[in-house]
Amino acid sequence: MNSNNLILNTDSYKASHFLQYPPGTEYVSSYVESRGGRYSQTLFFGLQAFLKQYLTSPITRDDIDEAESLLTLHGLPFNRNGWNYILEQYGGYLPLSIEAVPEGSVIPTSNVMMQVVNTDSRVPWLTSYLETALLRAIWYPTTVATFSFQVRQLIKAYLEETAVSVDGLAFKLHDFGARGASSDETAALGGLAHLVNFQGTDTVAALIAARRWYGAEMAGFSIPAAEHSTITAWGEENEEAAYRNMLKQFAGEGRLVAVVSDSYDLWNALDNLWGGSLRKEVMRNGGTVVIRPDSGDPVKVVTKTIECLIRKFGAEQNAKGFWVLPDYIRVIQGDGISPDSIADILAAMKAKKLSAENIAFGMGAALLQKVNRDTLRFAMKASAICIEGQWRDVYKDPVTDPGKRSKAGRLALVEERGNLTTIRQESASDQNLLVEVFRNGELLQEWSFEQVRQRAANAANNLGRA
Repeated sequence: MNSNNLILNTDSYKASHFLQYPPGTEYVSSYVESRGGRYSQTLFFGLQAFLKQYLTSPITRDDIDEAESLLTLHGLPFNRNGWNYILEQYGGYLPLSIEAVPEGSVIPTSNVMMQVVNTDSRVPWLTSYLETALLRAIWYPTTVATFSFQVRQLIKAYLEETAVSVDGLAFKLHDFGARGASSDETAALGGLAHLVNFQGTDTVAALIAARRWYGAEMAGFSIPAAEHSTITAWGEENEEAAYRNMLKQFAGEGRLVAVVSDSYDLWNALDNLWGGSLRKEVMRNGGTVVIRPDSGDPVKVVTKTIECLIRKFGAEQNAKGFWVLPDYIRVIQGDGISPDSIADILAAMKAKKLSAENIAFGMGAALLQKVNRDTLRFAMKASAICIEGQWRDVYKDPVTDPGKRSKAGRLALVEERGNLTTIRQESASDQNLLVEVFRNGELLQEWSFEQVRQRAANAANNLGRA
């Protein structure tokens, strides 16, 4: 079985839809939007990865045979003639046109971000057949990128209030989510989406994805770090020796090393080991030792940890009146981290006059896995149909849920009086912000990862000035 058989990358009922359209149907146009949810803007990302991985390779005769065998046994009709036509007329490449906003764009919810239409009147069923694959290709990385973007805005706001610089912002949220993701591809796409906004990650799959799909030689960075097994392997009686070994192996001029310190008694480790027998080594290490507490209430533990370190190593009050640890020691919190807990921790630190520059965060499942299609209420819907040369509007308007009303007509995204809004395509003239990125198997527009990052950064700066 071909694991990349695009004909089978769908929902079962899609196989019967080619028999359901009105007679004379030639074209079907569909669009994707986020209908709302937790945030009022979304950062569009991930379509290029899907196009490169799946749509720039043709379907084959074996794919058709396999799909026919499986779907007919499954109890569905199979459009053998339609798929054979695509194979014979287009060499197996799908006759579709896909328009989308440039990746990295931040747009208000309830706006079109992608639009799809078949380019051959013989295959109008093809547009919606790809709904499952296309929607999944967009909603997940866009949701993760949006979460990451919003957390960046949150951390930046606290840095601007409590620090004299935001220079370290790119490394304030580290991706710890690979082991909590449902698959390697999930980790790759979600981890890559996070790297649009930050540069810290432990998700190696995301680095491979950045090279493969966006041409980035190295999209993210990490540092040597301890885990509980490498500390507890020494035994509780040798906890100090385990920490000293971390300094011996990894500390040095301009280097960073992170050491989990709660394997036994965090407060003893802070007061009597890091701030006691190892104090001079930490102060003279030449780089930065990052202490990682990993249990307990995140808000209480983080603030108390920083206060303990201040008692042992001192602190300076910056120009904004907040206390900052010496450059050679910092804290990272990776347990219980979510957008909400980050906000709570930073608020508690601010209340205690502790600068946000003392802390970095690591986020795992909350970043890559605790999201779903309804987090930002993603949908792909048909909005126009061409029957015997005449375009007609298509939409749903359920009386039981007005929030699910879909848009009608061929759509465009335009800027009006400084705001992005969706209008009918025929009214957009040359102002449409949707760009054709794919046609009939060919990638027409390719964004580098640096371009995506810069676009998102520009959007963040514009929001900051609004």
